[in-house]
Amino acid sequence: MPEKFPILLGALLLSAFVCSISGQIRLFRPRRTPPPMRKASDLIHRQEPLKVNQSLLKEATPDNTRIIVSLPKQRAYLMIGDQLAADGPISSGKRGHESPQGYLKVLEKDPNHHSNIYGDFVDGLGRVVRAGVSARVDSAPSGTHFVGAPMTWFLRLTEDGVGMHVGILPGYPASHGCIRQSADGAKLFYAHVKVGTPVDVGDY
Repeated sequence: MPEKFPILLGALLLSAFVCSISGQIRLFRPRRTPPPMRKASDLIHRQEPLKVNQSLLKEATPDNTRIIVSLPKQRAYLMIGDQLAADGPISSGKRGHESPQGYLKVLEKDPNHHSNIYGDFVDGLGRVVRAGVSARVDSAPSGTHFVGAPMTWFLRLTEDGVGMHVGILPGYPASHGCIRQSADGAKLFYAHVKVGTPVDVGDY
């Protein structure tokens, strides 16, 4: 046993030396630079902008157009018969607030419509005190009143207020049921339809 002790001791010392050197190498090894954080805007899906067939659009009138809304593709199509006059991005209703599907029609046109459900609580000077509220759920703080969210170029599709209008387009369903459009798309669709124009919403 006494003869083996120096060998065992030497092995332990060698092991400790190797571990020390390994630890120093790891300690002084250059750290990897973490990848830069992605901007929130980079996470938003970029949708193709409004596309217009100008020659066909010249033939469009409120009497010969119809609208098709594709929920899977998040696009709205202005049609003349079976021909495509315009094709624009949308954002339909999110989970729990899905946009109504089926064969609908334009019930009302209002270029400067405001929501009577969703909006902000503002004070007497017009300053927003609480944003993004629901008039059905939230109570107005003292000294404030409700101001409905703007829904420019509004085309009403249901009696309970769902329609097509200008809104934020994040690239996926994000609304409370309405079909949001880009500013140029909503204005173009508004100009080429009338009360009674058919609107088909579904998995096209």
